[in-house]
Amino acid sequence: MKVKRIVANIHTKGIAEGERFYHDVLGLEVLMDHGWIRTYGSEEQMSIQISCASQGGSDTATPDLSIEVDDVDVAFERMKNAGFSIEYGPADEPWGVRRFYVRDPFGKLVNILAHKH
Repeated sequence: MKVKRIVANIHTKGIAEGERFYHDVLGLEVLMDHGWIRTYGSEEQMSIQISCASQGGSDTATPDLSIEVDDVDVAFERMKNAGFSIEYGPADEPWGVRRFYVRDPFGKLVNILAHKH
């Protein structure tokens, strides 16, 4: 058996509220929309990971989601300009990532990160 995909599901009554955060700011495409569920994503091949954590590192809260981007500073400016609540960072972490935490429209703590090269 091989795991082919992992999907994060966020329970909400306001499905459309995710459009500005996940599509407009992060640039994810709507892959599926049945009215009661809307899935954002990318057709790009991505690695499959599940993290179990006691904290978020640097004594921060454990994020609900982590999203790796190619440019953290651009993502930070887009989130800030869109009015989303920045809760941490941006910060260069000792384990080699630059990141910030932001709240999505559903109250989920999202870790936006890029690995430093």
